[in-house]
Amino acid sequence: MSLSRIYLSLVIASLLIAPLAAQSKPQYEIYAIRYATLPGFPVSELVPGVGPDRKLDIAMMIWLIRGNGRNILLDSGFYHDRFFKDWHVNDFIKPSDTLKPLGLKPEDITDVIISHMHWDHADGMDLFPNARIWIQKDELQYYAGEAWQSKDTHGGIDADDVLTLVKLNTQGRVGMVDGDAKEILPGITCYTGGRHTYASQYLGVSTAAGTVVLASDNMYLYENLEKHVPIAETLDAASNLRAQDRMKQIASSPGLIIPGHDPAVIAKFPNVAPGIAKIE
Repeated sequence: MSLSRIYLSLVIASLLIAPLAAQSKPQYEIYAIRYATLPGFPVSELVPGVGPDRKLDIAMMIWLIRGNGRNILLDSGFYHDRFFKDWHVNDFIKPSDTLKPLGLKPEDITDVIISHMHWDHADGMDLFPNARIWIQKDELQYYAGEAWQSKDTHGGIDADDVLTLVKLNTQGRVGMVDGDAKEILPGITCYTGGRHTYASQYLGVSTAAGTVVLASDNMYLYENLEKHVPIAETLDAASNLRAQDRMKQIASSPGLIIPGHDPAVIAKFPNVAPGIAKIE
């Protein structure tokens, strides 16, 4: 067989295999779960340039990703008493208890992916006894070490949450994501770039509707994306805008880019139980 025919055969084979590979990628179901509300939150702390009088009852959410034999959470919420002393919290449900309407127990969670180490996203990681905890390696290393050399470099990070994560790591339960665009589980990819914390991350998830981007705090509200403005709390506004632009490339459609604290998420998608919406 000539080289040209061999090359043509390889091209045809690759064209036939690619669709099959795409079809074989697991397709997950995603549920937004609202476990609490912070009432009267200043929108200026979410979207820069907004007037100081504008307030919003922001949604505190975790995300269940279900499929391929796994029950995965993005973020774990908070539950320790110390946080209720500093924050006015309404409609609170312990994050581990929010799974009941979906027929799950805390023990059923196989993986918890922590988008970043802020208290309202990482504090509940110890509620799920059988879960492997995933976090960016640089995020863990920074907040377990250098961040505490200055009082100005660990805002929003709870020391006890860091100690919990370190302890889980000594027990062999932490998976460290080493950088950008890492597929940590089939059909689930971690991306960096928003710089909400030292090394925050967001997810691309394969679903029947296409690739969904779960932005967590890399995009607080739909308004950030619609106005193309960075989140108000970022270490690098330019990197946050680049992350938003990249989300548009990753997601199968703009409507599948899901912000981290927008109550409109629960209103926009079909509700399967009070405070639980299926992303589709």
